[in-house]
Amino acid sequence: MTDAMTRLARLRRPSLLIRAARIGLADYNRDRDLKRLTKSPTPPSPRAAFERLFAEETRMDEDRRTGRAGYSPTRHVDVLIALLAEARLAPRVIRHPGA
Repeated sequence: MTDAMTRLARLRRPSLLIRAARIGLADYNRDRDLKRLTKSPTPPSPRAAFERLFAEETRMDEDRRTGRAGYSPTRHVDVLIALLAEARLAPRVIRHPGA
């Protein structure tokens, strides 16, 4: 398994989405935003949050690509902001030789 930053680097998203998410990082408040995005009373660990957000973002990108009516660009940017922020917090997975 690769670390969070490597997984993010492999994402191919429109530059406008990524730029908006990077700008939004300055206002990210983990306690407030993560509770809202994950609909949980307390924020999960950075690693758990990353995995959950990564799955959500992947689903949202598929909705974007297929033109699904329920797709929300605003929510997509919000999830990307949280994903970028949580990737910075998530511990890196160390790959051992031969693993």
